[in-house]
Amino acid sequence: MQRLQMDGGDVEHTMSSEVKTELATFGAGCFWGVEADFRQIEGVVATAVGYEGGKTLNPTYKDVCSHTTGHAEVVQVEFDPSKVSFDQLLAVFWSSHDPTQVNRQGPDFGDQYRTVIFYHSPEQKAAAEASKAALEAAKHFRKPIATQIVPHEIFYRAEEYHQQYLEKRGQRSCHL
Repeated sequence: MQRLQMDGGDVEHTMSSEVKTELATFGAGCFWGVEADFRQIEGVVATAVGYEGGKTLNPTYKDVCSHTTGHAEVVQVEFDPSKVSFDQLLAVFWSSHDPTQVNRQGPDFGDQYRTVIFYHSPEQKAAAEASKAALEAAKHFRKPIATQIVPHEIFYRAEEYHQQYLEKRGQRSCHL
């Protein structure tokens, strides 16, 4: 069977072992550290960093950093829902960044660092909205959650040197 293409809009994919996988796409600031967080989760089959939510076709990192494309830095996660649920991935997402920040995370600022969930199905949308509402109701954060929950669009895979960036360099965090 053919290997998954991480830029499609389909939610369900079949791998050669007949395991059905799904996609989830999250923007939580700089994609390097967020990708590393998701790669640690059992049931995550693959990750890819890239850009989504903008107006420029096939943007480069330089384009996205120009603040003219409207894209967010995102991590697309392929996961086996029999081993890890979307709700568990949401828990990683919420804990991997400050979702109350608008267009910034730590020392990074700009619209490409916005907090966003690009849902791939009505079920993912409902789960994301319920998760966000529960955190807000519990007053888990001091400020309101700024995370956008929007439909999946086109995922553009980032340049190869961005893929598994921290892992390739033996780093565990972006901010040492």
